[in-house]
Amino acid sequence: MNEILSFKGYYLILLLTYLALSFCFGKNALHMFQQNRYEFKRYTSWLFDFKRFKFSFLYIYILFVLICLIFKIKIVILIFVTLLLAIYLIYQENNTEYIKPLVYTKRVIRQIVVYLILGLTIYLLLLIYFNVYLNFILCIILPYLLIYLMALITWPFEEFIKKQYQNKAKKILDTFKDLKKIGITGSFGKTSTKNIINDLLKEKYYTLMTPASYNTPMGITKTIRESLKLAHELFICEMGADHVGEITKLMNFVRPQIGIVTSIGPQHLNTFGAIGYIIHEKMQAIEKLPADGLGIINIDNEYINNYQIQNKVNIIKVGIHNENADYLAYDLHYSKNGSTFKLKLDGKAYKFQTVLLGEHNVVNILCGIALAKYLGMENSEIVKAVANIKQIEHRLQLKEINGYTFIDNAFNSNPVGSKRSLDVLSTMPGNKIVVTPGLIDLGKEQAIYNYDFGKYMLNKADFIILVGNTNSGDIKKGAIDVGFNEENIITVSSVKEAFAYIYEHFSKNDTILLENDLPDAFLI
Repeated sequence: MNEILSFKGYYLILLLTYLALSFCFGKNALHMFQQNRYEFKRYTSWLFDFKRFKFSFLYIYILFVLICLIFKIKIVILIFVTLLLAIYLIYQENNTEYIKPLVYTKRVIRQIVVYLILGLTIYLLLLIYFNVYLNFILCIILPYLLIYLMALITWPFEEFIKKQYQNKAKKILDTFKDLKKIGITGSFGKTSTKNIINDLLKEKYYTLMTPASYNTPMGITKTIRESLKLAHELFICEMGADHVGEITKLMNFVRPQIGIVTSIGPQHLNTFGAIGYIIHEKMQAIEKLPADGLGIINIDNEYINNYQIQNKVNIIKVGIHNENADYLAYDLHYSKNGSTFKLKLDGKAYKFQTVLLGEHNVVNILCGIALAKYLGMENSEIVKAVANIKQIEHRLQLKEINGYTFIDNAFNSNPVGSKRSLDVLSTMPGNKIVVTPGLIDLGKEQAIYNYDFGKYMLNKADFIILVGNTNSGDIKKGAIDVGFNEENIITVSSVKEAFAYIYEHFSKNDTILLENDLPDAFLI
């Protein structure tokens, strides 16, 4: 071995150099594993998209290592260059503004401890048994592979902890004999509907809803354990799923008496595989209800309307376009101030007014009205409660930023909802600008959906600002193919750049739609 390694100090220097280089990539790997929901399949898809490793200086560094190996350049020079690279990467990491930074949960801290033990052990072995030069290249690759081993080691413990917490939450729920539990699901609209129902029913009842997007077993468990009190009369529980069987598990866990399905469509195709699995899974929110329960469904949605429900539970149907709806909204009007519609209750027509934007939000409100009637609220109380519904954060939320008018739809983007948000944008004053990184998690059909999204922008938007490269090509092609002015399509690398462009080129009389806000794992 190189004579320079005859001194123990150089072994330590080499080890520290390996660790410094691998730290930069290890943190990034753990960050991306978290953003991919700690799932091997999602993380592997991210990892094998080699476009992510587009940094030319890494290729230059690898080439430099190989030159050092071939020409037997002294290892001390490679150490020096590597330390400079590590310092640069650490500096860059500390100065990078992530859309969604790494969250140091207890789970992540446990993973870090296991990762460090694994990393230190493997790097020591490499130092002793492997080519000293090639170790520098491995320090770039190994962190991303170590995630798999780390996750396999910690998985049984994480599952045990989750099971313990869920069992405790289940016992808490069992003590609330009179608590009405409402389960809400759908491919889209479930968070909005949850917030709408909470705003409606809190006028008369003491309610608890799962906060933000707490729609997983652990999110629901946390809400029950930390927030559910004896005084609560209604528990409004959002239920999410991106795999077969997840709604069934949540229904068995929470056991709601009332189930609501807002809508069904092509979302999470990457994990569900096909729309048929999505339909069946979402409809478990109705089929798993007790016989004396209540199901509320949106029959404007063709997937829901055509589904043969295998449960004789009482069903209430809502809609705008389907005459078979029990709660049928009509005479709808939209403006930048919100929406108005009419609805017959007990044979009498009532006019409803809301600050919420978009046709789909009217359907969501209808779900809330149907539930409010079922629970005994008076018609006048319901009309007043609808008028008091607050805007829902990041879901077609009209807001002002630095004097500019924005429609914030950052957390509510899907093939159907994205088009509805463009419909809302088209009714707004001034130049209409859409800012979007596109639609994700749509499996093999993602390019097609983004192409269609681009096509739909014609006559809905005047300018398109595309963020990142993941979907920009497909959206741009769709828009251009139907005649959108290519000069009015701008591509930027970050949302921050998009805002800078808006402030420089548009006026405060214009309207900007923020459609989807992808985590860093999906922005290339």
